[in-house]
Amino acid sequence: MKNKKTVIITGGNRGIGLGITKVFLRNNYNVFVGSRTGFSKESHNLNIKSVNHFKIDVRNFNDHVKLAKKAIELTGRLDSYINNAGYSKWVSINNIEEKFLNNILETNLKGVFWGCKAAAKFLNSENPSIINVSSLAGKRGSLNNSAYVASKFGVNGLTQSLAKELGEKNIRVNAVCPVLIATKGLIKALEEEEAPGKKGAIKFIEEFSRINSPLNRMPTSEEVGEMCLYLASDKAKAITGQCINVDCGVLPQ
Repeated sequence: MKNKKTVIITGGNRGIGLGITKVFLRNNYNVFVGSRTGFSKESHNLNIKSVNHFKIDVRNFNDHVKLAKKAIELTGRLDSYINNAGYSKWVSINNIEEKFLNNILETNLKGVFWGCKAAAKFLNSENPSIINVSSLAGKRGSLNNSAYVASKFGVNGLTQSLAKELGEKNIRVNAVCPVLIATKGLIKALEEEEAPGKKGAIKFIEEFSRINSPLNRMPTSEEVGEMCLYLASDKAKAITGQCINVDCGVLPQ
């Protein structure tokens, strides 16, 4: 166990995070998942016994610290920290209330801040890497989505700033920016009253793909995981401060 690389993935128990977890398990990592709930039904084909799962709230810095210490205690190392936990919700500015705004910013942005802070303290390998799961929404605004968009713009800014700050410690900091991925959480969010898929999330994603994607499809959660794996690897030693789209060409840059 101590000869294998170790990765922490917040929110790695469902949605995009589950896809990332699967990829790192396949590539022989010690995988530590921190989340508020256990593994979902989506993970039925995953060997749960091979994952070290701990209950944490990403909004609490001390939870990140405990998770990092546990990973090092059990494996002797911490190579990569992936801040994935977050959620989507479309709400128009007129309907945004303080409770909702505080929660989405604390989860999507503050949770990443605390994860990065813990990672900066505890990463201890020769090629340490922080990877933040952002969104294409961190690069352009969209209707009725100001709170989520603001949180993801913040993640991208944090990523770029910390790449400069932590470079002297040889810690690389990058973000991945997926577009719409049909997880259960996204489908639920898309079908709410002020969301663009309220008449049917799957139909909306299919139409969005047809119009916007040169590949005529959206990426999968495991394709996001493959990008994270690359950014965590020795092959990416020269890459830091980047917010890389995983979007099937929706926003060419």
